[in-house]
Amino acid sequence: MNNHVQQSVLKTKSFLFAIRIVRLCQHVQSVRKEYVLTKQLLRSGTSVGAMIREAEYAESKSDFAHKMAIARKEINETLYWLDLLAATDYLTLKEAESVHADALELLKMLTSTIKTVKINLVTSS
Repeated sequence: MNNHVQQSVLKTKSFLFAIRIVRLCQHVQSVRKEYVLTKQLLRSGTSVGAMIREAEYAESKSDFAHKMAIARKEINETLYWLDLLAATDYLTLKEAESVHADALELLKMLTSTIKTVKINLVTSS
């Protein structure tokens, strides 16, 4: 898969993930009346796609890699909030596992993208 196709898939998957996070937070807030943790989840879970979108107009390959690294940090933080919400029974195991799997997929894709860009930076210099 070439880098442009991977970026397009990453952009789409991160946007769909953000939609899932928004809907999940709406559900937890309305049904379980939890607002503090879901606010954190909402922030980190939606910022992944925003950083990927921002990387489209990166000023350099290095800037692109940096923005992707920030997106990777945000998805990792999202995993933390998902785990915490599940451990405190605000999310059912089924709810947590499904979103968790999507988050791990994004984490793997971001890691792969960052590695590829860093290899290209080294070989092009």
